[in-house]
Amino acid sequence: MIIKIKTKEKDEYTIVHFELKENIVPQNLRDLIPPKVNPTKGVILSGRGPIWLYCYLAHYYHPTKFIATYDPRLGGAVIIESHYQNYKVGDILKMDINKI
Repeated sequence: MIIKIKTKEKDEYTIVHFELKENIVPQNLRDLIPPKVNPTKGVILSGRGPIWLYCYLAHYYHPTKFIATYDPRLGGAVIIESHYQNYKVGDILKMDINKI
């Protein structure tokens, strides 16, 4: 598969990190089956890829507690969707994903 996805479980969330082995095209989404995660936790998406891949993953993980996208420039993950009052859209979960 040209999209390699790894997960790492933490107490409150699962990190879903992807790496692209080569350039991808939108049709690659048809064969992509993201890993299952615990929906009672949040999901942090991480990786370098096109916005439509992020949108696909955010939609796929919609049932989880929250979804955030990691941004190293901000030193954390930005909450982009939440079903839990303790995590609000726009909040930043401070972290260095390279140290987790």
